[in-house]
Amino acid sequence: MRGSLIVVLLGLTGLVGCAKPTDPATLFQLSPESAAHKAMQTRRFETSELNELLSASAAVLQDLGFQVSESSREVGFLRAAKERSAREYGQEITRTLAFILSLPALVSGSNTITWIPVDLHQQINASLVAQPINDDESEFEIRIVFYRLVWKGDGQSGDTYMPPGEQRMEMIRDAEIYQRFFFKLSKAVFLEANKI
Repeated sequence: MRGSLIVVLLGLTGLVGCAKPTDPATLFQLSPESAAHKAMQTRRFETSELNELLSASAAVLQDLGFQVSESSREVGFLRAAKERSAREYGQEITRTLAFILSLPALVSGSNTITWIPVDLHQQINASLVAQPINDDESEFEIRIVFYRLVWKGDGQSGDTYMPPGEQRMEMIRDAEIYQRFFFKLSKAVFLEANKI
């Protein structure tokens, strides 16, 4: 059992060592999916009222469970966030399995135990920018980007303790989230324009 754990860990270590470094010349090149992501994140609205558009956007974000944390009407900017658990059953199963596989080593007198850190908490963020498309400001483009910050719990590998609080950021690419936001915003803008 211990031998199979060592083989698995060596295999994982080999995979990590195979990662190739990023070429600095490619850092600012857009990926082939960039245009599709921008199209998913952007919509046009025929309205000359930026303040009403931003108010409707803030209301939709609040309806989706976000709290607006920053707003600048002068530049057409909103930022909002909501807190959620980031626990996933797959991570818990992997963590438990790794612990079980390291138990024989612990019983045999070795202090080598593996306790893999898991995602505990996340903050989902939304950043929105509204820009006029034409000179008379009768049409605006709204671009919203959803992303999340994820904090990991504590872990341990042998004598090395991994403290809680490690953080990473991930862009949210789920089209349904963007569609839901823009559907609700279109409805709110229509109702506001027609004073309904």
